[in-house]
Amino acid sequence: MAIVSKALIASLLISLLLFQLVEADHQLETDARKGTSPPKKIDCGGACAARCRLSSRPHLCKRACGTCCARCNCVPPGTAGNQEMCPCYASLTTHGGKRKCP
Repeated sequence: MAIVSKALIASLLISLLLFQLVEADHQLETDARKGTSPPKKIDCGGACAARCRLSSRPHLCKRACGTCCARCNCVPPGTAGNQEMCPCYASLTTHGGKRKCP
């Protein structure tokens, strides 16, 4: 009797695993048909040049902006502010706790 119940539990676990694999494969096929793709990388150089064009320290601004853009794939619009448009960008800080991104 114990052998039968162990075999039953094992077959149930294998069935659940196979079901999960089939469901994951189906989800991948559905995403591919919908054209869902990972977000495109933005041109950090161009975006940061625009963001830093009025900065009093443009080289420092572009370097910090470039680092943040590479991590977040986002640069807020305009030359200052608009941090809410890119929460990841706004949340990055230096070791001293100051906002990293201009």
